[in-house]
Amino acid sequence: MSEREEQLTGRRFLSVTLLNSAITLLEFIGGLLSGSLSLLSDAAHNLGDSLSIIFSYGAHVLSKRKQTRVNTYGFKRAEILAALFNSLFLVLLSLFLLGEAVSRLWHPAPVESGVMIWVAVISAAANLLSTVLLNRGAQHNLNLKATYLHLLSDALASLGIIVGGGLILWTGWTFIDPLITMIVAVYIMLESLPVIKKTVSILMECAPHLDYAAINRDLLAIPGVKKVHHVHALMVDENSIVFSAHVNMDNMELNEVQQLYAQINRVLKDRYQIDHVTIQPETTQGADEAFFYDRDYDI
Repeated sequence: MSEREEQLTGRRFLSVTLLNSAITLLEFIGGLLSGSLSLLSDAAHNLGDSLSIIFSYGAHVLSKRKQTRVNTYGFKRAEILAALFNSLFLVLLSLFLLGEAVSRLWHPAPVESGVMIWVAVISAAANLLSTVLLNRGAQHNLNLKATYLHLLSDALASLGIIVGGGLILWTGWTFIDPLITMIVAVYIMLESLPVIKKTVSILMECAPHLDYAAINRDLLAIPGVKKVHHVHALMVDENSIVFSAHVNMDNMELNEVQQLYAQINRVLKDRYQIDHVTIQPETTQGADEAFFYDRDYDI
């Protein structure tokens, strides 16, 4: 991303944050005036989104810093930590909203559906405007794309509130309001849980989903490579894969080993998008080991 695009993205993040904060305040006031739990729940969701946008942009800026002697892989995991924090917050918020919705089902309260509808209309329009502001950046950046999809889901939630308000106005069934709250809360949790699973997997340095059998075949097809073993693979963030392996090879000169390194790097980068490769050359040591190390503790 160029410096000009970075500045443009920063201004759009600021615009979306201010717009989302205004929506949150409007929905809180509208929810209190109308007695609509679904509006209050959407306001709480939007508050979480405002924090999410701020954390996401802060993490995005931090992740661009170069590596240091302490952070030798750089700061790419700042975005992973922000995603985990935001997702956990949304799950806790959803559980709270589900509890409130169940309570409202047992103890119904009057709802001013007219206020509910108008506030939801304004909220839906503002959320759609936010998605338009982030749409261009979302095509080139996964962090922006996640925020874009989050805001799009907010717009859909607001549309759901509009439909619910219309049904309450038409039928007088106030239980529709907490029912919508429950649907939105469950949707938020279903949206957040895969993000939590993926971020925890990255932080636990689990191996990324690659075709390791194919990697083994492709590396063994390189002339001079006899066996690949003691493999480790992890993700620094959702885009950066680190791969290390011990490679048994023919006994050769060091300059020939370097040429073999170049071939191994090219195969792993071009076919599997692995961007950080460390190879330990060996002749016979470890020839009886498995592709993934499975003996005692590996330290």
